[in-house]
Amino acid sequence: MGIRAQWNVTKRFRARRFLSVGALAAGVFLCLSVSVVWAQPHEKNVLVLFSSIQPDHKPLDLIETAVRGRVPGQVNFYTAFLDHQRFEDQSYRESMAETIRGEYKQTKLDVVIVAGIEALQLATQYREEIFRAVPIVFFGLSKSELKEIKLMPEMTGVTASPGLRETIDLARRLDPDTTAIAVIDAAPNFWWRVAHAELLRQQDKLREIDILGPPSPKMLEKVAALPPHTVILFQLAPPSSAEPAIGAFDILNAAAKHLPTYSAWSTLCLNYGCIGGAYRNWEKDDLLAGDMAGRLLAGDRPENIPIMDTTNVKVEVDWRALDHWHIPESALPPGSVILYRPPSFWESYRKYIIAVVSVIAALLLLIAWLLWERARKRKAEGLLRESEKRFRVMAETTPTLVWMCDPQGKITYLNERRLAFTGPDPKAGYGDSWIEYIHSDDVRNVKDCMTQGLKDRVSFSREYRLRRRDGAYRWMLDVASPRLNGDGSFAGFIGSAIDVTDQKVAQQALEKVSGQLIAAQEKERRRIARDLHDDICQRLALLSMELDRANRGMNEPADVTKGRLREIRQHCSEIAGHVQSLSHELHSSRLDYLGIVAAIRGLCHEFSKQHEVSIQFTDRDVPADLPREVSLCLFRVTQEAVHNAVKYSGVGQYRVELTATAAEIQLVVSDSGQGFDVEAAKGNRGLGLVSMQERVHLVQGSLHVESEPGQGTRILAVVPLLSERQGSPEDDGIDESEGVSAWHDCEP
Repeated sequence: MGIRAQWNVTKRFRARRFLSVGALAAGVFLCLSVSVVWAQPHEKNVLVLFSSIQPDHKPLDLIETAVRGRVPGQVNFYTAFLDHQRFEDQSYRESMAETIRGEYKQTKLDVVIVAGIEALQLATQYREEIFRAVPIVFFGLSKSELKEIKLMPEMTGVTASPGLRETIDLARRLDPDTTAIAVIDAAPNFWWRVAHAELLRQQDKLREIDILGPPSPKMLEKVAALPPHTVILFQLAPPSSAEPAIGAFDILNAAAKHLPTYSAWSTLCLNYGCIGGAYRNWEKDDLLAGDMAGRLLAGDRPENIPIMDTTNVKVEVDWRALDHWHIPESALPPGSVILYRPPSFWESYRKYIIAVVSVIAALLLLIAWLLWERARKRKAEGLLRESEKRFRVMAETTPTLVWMCDPQGKITYLNERRLAFTGPDPKAGYGDSWIEYIHSDDVRNVKDCMTQGLKDRVSFSREYRLRRRDGAYRWMLDVASPRLNGDGSFAGFIGSAIDVTDQKVAQQALEKVSGQLIAAQEKERRRIARDLHDDICQRLALLSMELDRANRGMNEPADVTKGRLREIRQHCSEIAGHVQSLSHELHSSRLDYLGIVAAIRGLCHEFSKQHEVSIQFTDRDVPADLPREVSLCLFRVTQEAVHNAVKYSGVGQYRVELTATAAEIQLVVSDSGQGFDVEAAKGNRGLGLVSMQERVHLVQGSLHVESEPGQGTRILAVVPLLSERQGSPEDDGIDESEGVSAWHDCEP
């Protein structure tokens, strides 16, 4: 008999009343209500017909979910169930058809969904009586079963075959010693024939044993008599009505205890002692059937929805049966699903383990943090002690005078060098007593500077005179910076003072030397002007007079005229020679075009000719591509040294040597003349030594002067050959014409 149930799942519109203040508001509300009622879509009715009585409604839930995804309106679901074991009875089928027709005579069905072969057979056999012109969607049957039914128009659905072949292959895989397969079924029905056809493929390896019929003690005896190396393929479905004294599951339990048992239907196998099998995804079929029904309800035509086959099985096994028959999990095919495995120790006590581990981890972290804090504190204290020790060592060994004061400006620390500088009293200078050692003219400035620094709390510097232990005052440059406590508060100042008396004296001396250089430059210019006026200009005037006289004597004899022209040419040559000599003193063109060797050789030749002395010049391994500043430096040093040697040595023979190595170039100018006292020469007003020293220093070289009275003079200039040089004579503001004869005032 059919059992009817109805699910009304969609939301119905419920009218809500609002109290109206006026007639106008009530009228507007009524208009809106009428509009909503007319806009409500027509409700749909769906009948789901199952081939057997279902213990639950899981397929219906999935179908309803899929339909809801397609149809937003109201859908009413109805269900009916068949007893598949009584389906072969013609009177039962007629009774069910009449019952369904009477049940839904007053209900307009929009779609019928049938589950299983029996339901589809009933729907096709009595379509005109109960489901005329209603689209039918089927699922829960195989493609082979569908071939035995003549489909009518407006029918579509989903097919999926059980994994009989895959289940038999699984049995042989897990029990490779199998020689026979016993098929337990109710009768030689459709699925027995399918299983028989599959076993015929392997009849050379396997023997088929059929145990057919309803559950009975005789069937139990046949199961118990099965030989070893046999596996059971169980296909005996339980009846939909009340179980007999011995039911299908009694047979299954006995079979599963006696021999490894498999089934292609999960409801006949899993959780009943059976090992397992290959099963299709019924949920996927339910969803697909619901989706097809939703499309039909939405207005799609059945002929536009093709029949789909979703045969795709997955191996599922019962871990308890595997363990009972000692079958390792490694023997399973990849991707197999193992059910009913007992939870591991971790799975059973995971929450407690996680809680305990969390507490232990928190305690360990707390202990680690405390140990780290302790170690960090000790390290910080050690670093502080080490820092204080380093500060003490640095303060006591530094060449400067170190002091510290508090936020009020009182001295709290003086290093040993500071105490040794001011006197033997170890307490001198502490507190406010440091004022006593400042020069009276500088006290006010020092106090004001300290007061402003304490007020602004920024670094400052000052210069003052500090009394030394011998009573002499020395100029000090004192630089102070603020100190901070650990909390960032102001702790006072720390300062260091350095004696800059020598620098001040040197600065004054440098200013004096600068004035001497300017005076020497002016003197050199006066000399050049005097030479031009007294020599060159006089000779040019004389030459002009001779030319005028030669012009007036054009009528004189030819030999007289030739003689005068020879004199004029000689005078012109002498004037040109003097101008050239003066030009070479100012700047040598040979230095630019021919290099240092040619320039010094030409200089020696001109000095020899001009002063009638002998200058021997030698060179060795001098590169042709010396930097210009090096060449100019060596040329000017040679010019200075030779000029002073000729002027002051008192001899007529001199040596000039220019030698180069891979790292440096050396210039030596020597004579065996009178010599002089080098220290005395540096202390007088002459600038010769200073000029040469500065020129060599500009090219990062060194100058050595070796001379004693009566022992001759030797000047050595050494210049390194660097790949890159910074600075040149022009860049440093030195005119090439300055100091051409800087030893003019340097008396021996």
